[in-house]
Amino acid sequence: MRVPAKITNERYRLNYHVSTPSGWMNDPNGFSYYQGYYHIFYQYYPYSSERGPMHWGHYRSQDLIHWEELPIALIPDSPEDDNGCYSGSAIEKAGRLYLIYTGNHYYDVNDHSRFCQTQNVAYSDDGIHFTKYSGNPVIAVPPADNSQHFRDPKVWQHGDSYYIIVGSQDKAGLGRAITYKSTDLLHWEYLGPIAVSQGRDNEGYTWECPDLFSLNGQDVLLCSPQGIAAKSKKYLNLYQTGYFIGKMDYHKNQFEHGAFLELDHGHDFYAAQTMLTPDNRRIVFGWLDMWHADFPEQADGWCGALTLPRELTLKNNQLYMKPVKELKQLRQEKVIDEKLMTSLKQMNVSDPQHLELLLIAETENWSGSEINFVLKNEQENLITLSWNKRNNEVVLTRADKPADDSRRYGRLRPNPNLKIQVFIDTSSIEFFLNDGELVFSERYYTSEKPQIFVNADQSVKINVTCYTLAK
Repeated sequence: MRVPAKITNERYRLNYHVSTPSGWMNDPNGFSYYQGYYHIFYQYYPYSSERGPMHWGHYRSQDLIHWEELPIALIPDSPEDDNGCYSGSAIEKAGRLYLIYTGNHYYDVNDHSRFCQTQNVAYSDDGIHFTKYSGNPVIAVPPADNSQHFRDPKVWQHGDSYYIIVGSQDKAGLGRAITYKSTDLLHWEYLGPIAVSQGRDNEGYTWECPDLFSLNGQDVLLCSPQGIAAKSKKYLNLYQTGYFIGKMDYHKNQFEHGAFLELDHGHDFYAAQTMLTPDNRRIVFGWLDMWHADFPEQADGWCGALTLPRELTLKNNQLYMKPVKELKQLRQEKVIDEKLMTSLKQMNVSDPQHLELLLIAETENWSGSEINFVLKNEQENLITLSWNKRNNEVVLTRADKPADDSRRYGRLRPNPNLKIQVFIDTSSIEFFLNDGELVFSERYYTSEKPQIFVNADQSVKINVTCYTLAK
């Protein structure tokens, strides 16, 4: 019997984020609501902190904040998924919870360049124990004009029909999103592509983790393209996660859309997946890491976490992401509540690794030009977030990255105030600027308690509120 990986050091373990119990975690999967619980599954390899054949780990929660670990939902033990139960999604139908996922099979386990990917179904009547459908795979082959890249089905209901959107690549080597239609989740009719990459460098050679949903009267296609070339200060991560805004025509299977926009501007955000809550909020989780990062926690027997759950809204023809309101339940003690006129402020808190910080700087009539948030240890500035008033540019700098990969950029709309909401959790930090107009998700690693500073080139009025957060 195989023994799961064991955590040998808690130094980087996150306190209030969804994270792997041990072993490896990547993409969020199957984000759904069933029988009074939110369910989040994830790509999981329990036997090592290195990635291996993918399982589906599983948590559930009644409030999006406090999560209960459940048994592994999917194990790669069938011919169609023997090399991994890859990403997918979940939906309730007639009181039963269905998982739709990609099965991965290598023709030669020593050659990962040649594989077969199929779409498969599992189901549960209690939301805990899952049975794979005996008729798997429900989609055995990709379309004739598709390459072998054919994965990550996201399911939803529209009218009386069910749809899935699948990430893929055509035979010309361009990423695309393709759709299927069903009445029973088991038999699927291919409809065709709804969006295709406009050039490998422009929009990528493979699209992963697509997600199509309606928001504020428009439709949004969320996806994670691979292969987009960096352009000035955009698309700087190895792989991107972003979205197109447009309108889906279900009769023509066409999605008319605008340009691809990045969803999160940090170093560590990928493979986002959304769900609609019972009170009609569109909530998203992302993987709080990036492929081929250093992953220092692997030495401790674990690797991977999910972002905080975030509510998506559509404003000014872009997606805003803000922390879900339920996160206020984590607040314990208000340790700072001050109105300052300052050019340098250190946040003196006893537990700087588990907190929420809210800064509101009155900048409309301010004569200065730059405000900085700094997370540092005795040796260096670990993370610096800088806002420039002249051009409203925000620059995030990471000390642990090579010089050519240390910075990430974004730009805010003009606003009389600069609002920065920060969540720090042991080895992660997430910035939400101006109510989620701009978001940066980051991991950081230090062996000592960090210090937090806010500084400006001239004194500025700042309202500072800080809460310690419960586990």
